[in-house]
Amino acid sequence: MSVERTLMLIKPDAVKRNLEGKIIAHVQEKGFKLIAMKKLKLTREQAENFYFVHKDRPFFNELCEFMTSGPIVAMVWEGEDAISKIREIMGATNPEEAEEGTIRKLYGTNVGENAVHGSDSKESADIEIPFFFSRLELVG
Repeated sequence: MSVERTLMLIKPDAVKRNLEGKIIAHVQEKGFKLIAMKKLKLTREQAENFYFVHKDRPFFNELCEFMTSGPIVAMVWEGEDAISKIREIMGATNPEEAEEGTIRKLYGTNVGENAVHGSDSKESADIEIPFFFSRLELVG
């Protein structure tokens, strides 16, 4: 096991429903340390750049529209095997398929509006974290 850092975004649907505190508490209760956080509203260009890996997928335009529809909360979490364990805490992409007690089961409404995004690998985390945070903002 190794200490890792991972990015998590609270998406516009969950921010609109004031779920930030519940989601943060959910992850903290699992033993992870919040080392950076900010609330912001993505521009279309920022959303397209962040989700560039999906640019050829049929849902890309809809995803970018959704992610720019309201504020998001970007966070960096740190802990043992944070990337895989926080993905488990988030649950399956489709809230209907997510396990009971996961963030997406509790707070997601559908596969598109599923409350949170999380880095899916070390490589993704290494790209996603600096997209939102400078090294000075990561307070461990």
